[in-house]
Amino acid sequence: MESKTCPTRDAFYSCACFYTDNIFLEEYKLHIRFLSEQQFRQDYQLVLRNRGCTTNKQFEEILHKIGSEIQIRRQLDVNSAQRKALICEVYKPLHRHLYSLQESYLAPEFLEMVRYSHSKDASAEGLLNFMQPVAGAQRVYRFPVFTSEFCTELIAELEYFEQSDAPKGRPNTMNNYGILLNELGFDEGFITPLRVDYLSPITALLYPECGGDCLDSHKAFVVKYAMHEDLDLSYHYDNAEVTLNVSLGEDFVEGNLYFGDMRQVPLSESQCAEVEHRVAEGLLHRGQQMHGALPITAGRRWNLVVWMRSSRERRLRCPMCNKTPDLVPAEGFGDGFTQGSQSPSAPNTPCTLT
Repeated sequence: MESKTCPTRDAFYSCACFYTDNIFLEEYKLHIRFLSEQQFRQDYQLVLRNRGCTTNKQFEEILHKIGSEIQIRRQLDVNSAQRKALICEVYKPLHRHLYSLQESYLAPEFLEMVRYSHSKDASAEGLLNFMQPVAGAQRVYRFPVFTSEFCTELIAELEYFEQSDAPKGRPNTMNNYGILLNELGFDEGFITPLRVDYLSPITALLYPECGGDCLDSHKAFVVKYAMHEDLDLSYHYDNAEVTLNVSLGEDFVEGNLYFGDMRQVPLSESQCAEVEHRVAEGLLHRGQQMHGALPITAGRRWNLVVWMRSSRERRLRCPMCNKTPDLVPAEGFGDGFTQGSQSPSAPNTPCTLT
């Protein structure tokens, strides 16, 4: 299929805010910014006290956790590259054929959507006939992505890897259990063609104003929710222009997703819509839309998440700090930033509208 995405650039970067902003304090369900201890105390001491941090010892423990998190972030690229190399050396896949995307893995309904999106007369209105808008959640769409047979095989591969001695990194700063798919070797043969050839024609029609028509990088991972591990996911927004979240399955109870407004809308003014997971189906939404996952009450669930990014949008405004990005070198796709013109005449319609 002919790709409608922008060409991939040679070098990607991260924004320096990655080392200071959006540090998540799990115990207090709070994202913070840390520039110095003085700034941190001034900005967060009162809110932390209201959330149960009432002693000096608790506050010092928070400072220690923040310091550890910043150190992890500063070593992230190096450690990830080392893990990827070691995984490639020592891990023997259970289902090696899964690492290259085949159309037989994709649901017939999804392939029909993609064929329509590639057609000359395709429109957003016409595409909506192939998917289910989520009631109460603005511009969130549900549709089949994979076959159930593929999901079963992929879970078997993920659990086989999880039980191996190969090194493993956490998926992101909020999920502690799961697998980074680029480290496991899924990026080049699976996730990149999934984004370029299949998802980008769809996002170009649905979300052109926030980079959906020019997605040129991604971060892909699987997350696992299980009893005595991660049960839920706090209300947040993604470091992405567009996100695809696919339920791969296993036996689980509860754990629905919920969606609010865009990040710019105060929580007190936001109304949330709850969405049930359906195995092999995906939920597509704007990355800056607030969302979370309710606790599972039994079993375990695997989800595949693809954060899709547009360097065109990001070179003008970092979605995490909401400022012109302060670029720092990164490995691979980094956080999706590229060097380029900062001219205000460049195309840019921030993804803030609901």
